[in-house]
Formats: sequence, structure tokens, C-alpha cells
Amino acid sequence: MPLEILQSSEDSAVVRRSVLPGGVRVLTEAMPGLRSATIGFWLGVGSRDEAEGHFGSTHFLEHLLFKGTRNRTALDIASAFDEVGGESNAATAKENTCYYARVLDTDLPMAIDVIADMVTSAVLESSELEQERDVILEEIAMDNDDPSDVCHEKFVEAVLAGHPLGRPIGGTPEAIMGVPRQAVWEHYQRYYRPDELVVTAAGGLDHDDVCALVLQALERAGWDLVPGAAPVERRPTERAAVNSIPGIHVHRRPVEQANIVMGCQSIVATDPRRFVMSVLNAVLGGGMSSRLFQEIREKRGLVYATYSFAGAYADAGYFGMYAGCSPAKTRQVIELLGAELDRLAADGIDDDELRKAVGQLSGGIVLALEDSGSRMSRLGRAELVTGEFLDADETLARIRAVSAADVQALAAELAAAPRTITVVGPFDSPADFGM
Repeated sequence: MPLEILQSSEDSAVVRRSVLPGGVRVLTEAMPGLRSATIGFWLGVGSRDEAEGHFGSTHFLEHLLFKGTRNRTALDIASAFDEVGGESNAATAKENTCYYARVLDTDLPMAIDVIADMVTSAVLESSELEQERDVILEEIAMDNDDPSDVCHEKFVEAVLAGHPLGRPIGGTPEAIMGVPRQAVWEHYQRYYRPDELVVTAAGGLDHDDVCALVLQALERAGWDLVPGAAPVERRPTERAAVNSIPGIHVHRRPVEQANIVMGCQSIVATDPRRFVMSVLNAVLGGGMSSRLFQEIREKRGLVYATYSFAGAYADAGYFGMYAGCSPAKTRQVIELLGAELDRLAADGIDDDELRKAVGQLSGGIVLALEDSGSRMSRLGRAELVTGEFLDADETLARIRAVSAADVQALAAELAAAPRTITVVGPFDSPADFGM
């Protein structure tokens, strides 16, 4: 069982990594003095990995794994956490899926056993699948009733057009209605296996105990744990050729406010400039002192909410700016969003803006480390995405190493890219708001 100590930090938290038989990876961060722990079972499969006829299967599985196994009913799973005051949930993303729980340290063996049972021994009964089909359709309908969510979803669909990352994580109503149980079962069999599994945990725990508990649970499930088996390789990080659909894309909704997202393709998850992107977003749209907030809301009173954001994946990424305004102000707000990005590219940032951005990011990083869930997620992302674990000191050092020139150079690259603009509101075409 290869063992690697990745970090021994100043707060006495120790990060360790082991590869168990079958290629199962286990990463833990022991936090002395903490009476709770968060455990996560990760699979490096997301909505982008779904084949034709399987669209929506990843999100379907997230729901169905809570519906019972060969050993437990859905009520057994729910009761196991309720009776100890624990929390359990799951999340599907474009490139991974995670099942996780937060419990007292003494209840960690139970949490590992239950989640391992869910991941390895789901039955995916047809009756449960049909019932959950309706639940997922309601979830999609709820998202479609939120014009802000629709605007972001349509933006990603246009800016990553034709790429699997451009598809919605939850699937479309048509896909959910059409996907058969067999397709979901095939998806489960294809990806829920030892060499795809990553287990991360943080809090009051012992690394060797976690490894032993995980191994025992997987052996009870009958998984084929071949000694010396290697984990699957991480996704290729060579940038994919993606043809965005630039221009203005209007989606009519009978709402009182226009929702706007403007942006373009951007850096991938492993790009060294990801720290520069963090600083750029903090300056441009990361808080109440950001340029977008000050210019569009505080000075002009045109919006309630405005911010910038970025999404980065293995082989593609995007950058965007959001604002919500009254329909009559749509054109003005679109022009201001573009103007602020152009100004950042042309004039750069001053020392005071850089200092505030670094301080904002540094504080957020350190505060997040107070939570075992954040540390658990950090381990999962490090293993699945970058293959590089950075402790807080190294992360802070890389942020502090960002210069004003770095930010301006990245802003110039973004400003020069073809722009995709998505507008959701009471319009039929850009002519309705003068564009």
C-alpha cells in the first residue's frame, strides 16, 4: 500500500495519500482537536462523460444511490445519518461526482460503511428509477424557472458549443424522459469501479484507520481489488478546439428583469495562470469594492447584482460577467460590462487594487480551512484535477506572486477574444433592447 505524506503544516494538520489494492486512492487530512470529520467518495466521472443515449445518467445515479442497495433500504441509509446527527449528500459536476457526509469522529466508521455500500452495491430498481425520473424533472423545472440559472446555462452552452462540457449537468427534460434503466446501469458499471474511486477525508481521524475501513467495506461489497493495480490516469489537459458561438443570444422569459452574461473561452484548470484569474476576478467582479459593483451599481444604480466568474476544466474553460437589470437598461448594462473589461485590459490595475484583491483571496482561503468539508473537497480536487496538492502557505504564496502586469496581460487576452452574450428576459431579439 504505497504511502505518501504530502504535507505537515504549521497547524499540525497532516495530509497523507495511499493507493489501496484495486487502484483506490485515499487522501486524508488529520486535524488534531477536531471532533468531527467529513468523508467523500469521488468518481472522476461527470456529465461530460455521458455517451449518446446516456445523457443525464450521471445525475440520475446521484439520486438513485440513495434509494437502496443490496444491504440497505433508502430509509436505512437516511436513518443511519439522522440518528447520529450527521449530514449526507451528493453533488454531480461536469467532470466528477461526489458522495459525502459529515459526522462526529466516532461515527466515521459508519459513514464510510454506508457510503461505500451505496457506491458499490446500488440496485437501481426500475420502480425507484421511474419515481426519481419525476423528481429530477421537477428539479430541472425549478432551475428553468430561475432566469439567472437559465442565463448562465445558455451562456456555457454557447461559449463551449459542441463540446460535452457545454451540456447541462442535470440533463435536459427530453434526455431524462428518454434515458432507460439499462443505460443508467451501464453507466454505473462502466465508471463505479476501484481504479476510478478516490476517497478523501478531513477532520478528527487517523489515516491508517480510514484506509483499513475503506478496504474492509470494499472487500465486503465483493469489488475486485487487485493488488498493485494502478488508478486511472487523469484527464488529458491539452486544450480542446472549441468553436464558441459569439454574438448576442436572446432567450425569452416573461420576467421583470433582464439577466445578462457576457464572456468568452478562457484558461483550463491546470493553467498556471489560474491564480492570476483569481486576482483578476477579485478586482473586476469579486465583491462590493470590485469595479463592476462600484461602476454599475454604486455609481449608476443600474443593477442589484453584478459579478465576474470563471469555470475551468481539463481541456476547456470560460470567463464571464453577470448583471441583472430592468429590461429598459439592458443595452446600457451590456456596454458597461464590456467597457470595464476593456478598461482593465488597457489600463491594468493599481497597487491598491492588487493589495485588496490578494487580501480578499487570502482571507477566504484561510477561513475555508476552518471547515473539514472544505479541506475534504480540496483533497478531491487536487487528486482528480491538478495532481498537485498545495497547502495554504503555498497557495497564498502563488497568489501573492501575481503582479499587476500578469493581471493586465490576462485581461487583454480575454478582452481580445470573441464575446458571447446571453440575455434572458422579455425580449424576442437584440433589436428589442436597441442592439
